[in-house]
Amino acid sequence: MNSENKQPSWPELDFAIIKDTLETMHHWIQIVGKIRLKTMPWQNHSWHTTLYISSRGFSTHAIPYQGRVFTIELDFQNHQLRIECSDKTEVCLDLQGKSVADFYHEIFEKLESLGITVKIYPRPNEMKTNIPFYENRENKTYEPEAAFRLWQSMLKANQVFSRFRSDFIGKVSPVHLFWGAFDLAVTRFSGRKAPLHPGGMPNIPLDVMQEAYSHEVSSAGFWPGSADFPVPFFYSYIYPTPESFTKQKVLPKQAYYSEEMGEFILHYNDVQKAEDPEKMLYDFLLSTYEAAANSADWNREALEKN
Repeated sequence: MNSENKQPSWPELDFAIIKDTLETMHHWIQIVGKIRLKTMPWQNHSWHTTLYISSRGFSTHAIPYQGRVFTIELDFQNHQLRIECSDKTEVCLDLQGKSVADFYHEIFEKLESLGITVKIYPRPNEMKTNIPFYENRENKTYEPEAAFRLWQSMLKANQVFSRFRSDFIGKVSPVHLFWGAFDLAVTRFSGRKAPLHPGGMPNIPLDVMQEAYSHEVSSAGFWPGSADFPVPFFYSYIYPTPESFTKQKVLPKQAYYSEEMGEFILHYNDVQKAEDPEKMLYDFLLSTYEAAANSADWNREALEKN
């Protein structure tokens, strides 16, 4: 490969190193995501609530508000949160050395200074601990290098996910960042209705889960890990899950089906260390989707590019 065209390398991710920063950022993106949730028109499968990968970090993209538009962006190059409005006003707050409680109070003060009034449900969703944001002074670690590496890993994954998304002509989600579990995901739909989802995620209403999984899906994503599963990994699953799906052979050889998680898994570090990380990840996305579509008898001719 010509050195001028060579892709930048994928960053190393050691969960033990990024753990504390990740946990703080998880609360921060929940606050930002909930602001988008309260101000955007409803979209199916909660797509109106998600964040997106930007050239600087994580962004809400444009949010309409009383004749104006505003955007909130977590900038991991300059380590700031930036709120920009269409009337040329903007404010920033520094991210370093800030507890969840301080972040919560400051972001709403900044919004109020711009004439934007929003009230959110002030507790985390999809987390076991449910301390109100405005009381949480436990999560306060922000290491700039850890935040930068996490964003860079999602930036790289986003590029491959976007290419994978383009191969499908049926209903397909954007590539977006769900702040509930902190995973970057893209989801394909068969067009057929699915049985009611049983729920089971902590601190999330059952009706939200059932609407999210109202139709058959094949979903893939990237998750940076948690204290319970301290390994960043890519995943792929289908709902509902045919028994034959779990027995399908997929690429690359490092991928495996996790009975515990109910999905195929490929560790991030295997991709990061690969000779061609983009190809390895794309092969994983494509082969696990094909395993899902074939085992569930999707009408692939109608859903995929010819």
